[in-house]
Amino acid sequence: MNSLKGFFYGLATSVTFGLIPLFTLPLMQKGMMFDSILFYRFLFATFALGVMMKVKKESFHIELWDIPLFLLLGLFYTGSAMFLFWGYGFMGAGVATTLHFTYPVFVTMLMWMLFREKASWVTWVAILLAVYGVSELSLKGDELSFDVSGVIIVLLSAVCYASYIVAVNKSRLRDMNGRKLAFYVFIVSTVMFAVKALTNQAPQPVPDAVSVGNLVLLAVVPTVISNITLVLAVQHIGGTLTSVLGAMEPVTAVCIGALIFGESFTAQEAWGIFLILVAVTLIVLTKTIQKTLSTVVRKIRPRHA
Repeated sequence: MNSLKGFFYGLATSVTFGLIPLFTLPLMQKGMMFDSILFYRFLFATFALGVMMKVKKESFHIELWDIPLFLLLGLFYTGSAMFLFWGYGFMGAGVATTLHFTYPVFVTMLMWMLFREKASWVTWVAILLAVYGVSELSLKGDELSFDVSGVIIVLLSAVCYASYIVAVNKSRLRDMNGRKLAFYVFIVSTVMFAVKALTNQAPQPVPDAVSVGNLVLLAVVPTVISNITLVLAVQHIGGTLTSVLGAMEPVTAVCIGALIFGESFTAQEAWGIFLILVAVTLIVLTKTIQKTLSTVVRKIRPRHA
């Protein structure tokens, strides 16, 4: 039952996170820059979480020795977003998205190198299918131009996000209430994005009431909800499986683009979605597959007298 909950939380995380374009594109069309959008996103998300915790009468108390961990998690989370947006300046968004989605590989590698936790062959097959599926969704014919610097920058984004997942999974904060954990991580991210915005230009004023609504939704749906469900997913099924379920993020983004913004939907994208759904199915059925194959092998293995 806990595993089923974990898979649900993991899928909820990726689907809600994939809604970012729905709220971000209208803001960019109004002339808002990434730095300002990210600053308001985390500022509003922090405020929303604080209100939620207050309404639910949850404690804001943390231990003194938790502070370095929150700073580290905030650094990883902020670094992931900053490196990804920086990478867009070196390559097409499709290539950047594909490279960023290698983060399940880094999660698996970090879990093995730091904690000697090995992923099953089913998980590795699912990772490969997911990365291939994301590449089919993201890569277009004219987006294959990039340089080494851009590749390194976007891979740093993937490493930062993988590190965030592993740190949540393996630190003493793992069992902390998801809202409280996200609240303090978002405080760190808000401060970092404020500093970054101030070094370029002061955060832009919000253009109109509709933009305020988009910023609030951006803060609540793909930020507050997705991060709370991310923590819950990691608590129930671990970092590796949670990261592979993240393949539903680009699927959601493609569907939003086709249904809301009238973008074309190609056979290549349909193939990519199919591969990702197969990968997600493999992850959900990992234990069943391993158990079934183990039973079959035992039955067909020659018996020696």
